[in-house]
Amino acid sequence: MAGKYEVLINTIPTLDEYIYLCSSVGWEDYMNFDVAETSIQNSIFSVSVKESNNIIGMGRIIGDGEIYFYIQDVVVHPEHQGKGIGKEIMNALVSYLDENAPDKAFVGLFASEGKSEFYEKYNFNDYSPNMTGMFKVIRKNK
Repeated sequence: MAGKYEVLINTIPTLDEYIYLCSSVGWEDYMNFDVAETSIQNSIFSVSVKESNNIIGMGRIIGDGEIYFYIQDVVVHPEHQGKGIGKEIMNALVSYLDENAPDKAFVGLFASEGKSEFYEKYNFNDYSPNMTGMFKVIRKNK
């Protein structure tokens, strides 16, 4: 127990909990919830934070489990932000990586606008002179 909330190590959120948290921070236009359950199930490691059995935060690690790891979906419900919950989630994710990722593993993440400084505390930086972070979102009309 950390404060009034419970940090559940290696516990994935349910699909409903995932949708609830992603929607609480305005990500619903960027997420395909029709396939999210498979994505959640394929997480390498995850953390859920609950208060009175209600999800209030989550974070997970995805990747191939050997060379590439990505910290994904670090979310704290807006009503619970600023209470150290994001720090608890990141501490658990980084601890997992420190204990399980091999030498020279690549760990990436995308920071939401205005959140870069939070991740810099965990030594995530945009510092490589020979690499540019890039991504593409596939859009299909139904």
